[in-house]
Amino acid sequence: MTVHFIGAGPGAADLITVRGLDLIARCPVCLYAGSVVPKELLAYCPSDARIVDTAPMSLDEIEAEFVAAHAKGLDVARLHSGDLSIYSALAEQARRLDRLGIASTMTPGVPAFAAAAAVLGRELTVPGLTQSVVLTRMPGRASAMPEGESLAAFAATGATLVIHLAIQSIAEVVAELSPVYGADCPAAVVFRASWPEQRIVQGEIGTIIAKLAAEPIERSAVILVGRALAAHDFRESALYDPDYRRRFRGGE
Repeated sequence: MTVHFIGAGPGAADLITVRGLDLIARCPVCLYAGSVVPKELLAYCPSDARIVDTAPMSLDEIEAEFVAAHAKGLDVARLHSGDLSIYSALAEQARRLDRLGIASTMTPGVPAFAAAAAVLGRELTVPGLTQSVVLTRMPGRASAMPEGESLAAFAATGATLVIHLAIQSIAEVVAELSPVYGADCPAAVVFRASWPEQRIVQGEIGTIIAKLAAEPIERSAVILVGRALAAHDFRESALYDPDYRRRFRGGE
């Protein structure tokens, strides 16, 4: 049997890959993070599938589900929110599967930061302004930040910042970023991008706390900060410039 880790997307049930949907439809066991994965996706499970919400479970209990499925030769669809590559708690599960000799695969999904950029209608990299995006978080009970990985250090690069799991620390975010980006730097908070209850709060570093006070958001949000969020006067990309020679337009 195989455990198939699947990025289930940011929220909307149709923001999942065809491969991910196909795996859900053919796996007799489905483990999903019920607090962040839309239940609509479970409709694609086989009618007799064993469906387990892992939200209240410990890692040992999740491992026991893998072991039980392995003993019966049953493939497992393991659904995680967003994409598997960041903040998915996948690494420790994959390590345990390796130790047990249980095969696994990984199918990527649409990450929360991409969904947030889409609902804002913004590209996070803009020619001549910023060509980098930093995905980071604030320290919390579950995980401290490694030395050197501070918001101020990332901000010094001028990159667009996407800060996960940090809405409860918005005051600290503003305090760290204001001296670097300036109080007038665009900022946005996107709550549950692509879910029916999606909300957007937009402003600047200097105003975002007051705006959130009027429209409180307590969880399941990403914070975006950077000049790209409100860029208008920027040079156009050379990609579509008629004078730019490239392989698909008369170049060698």
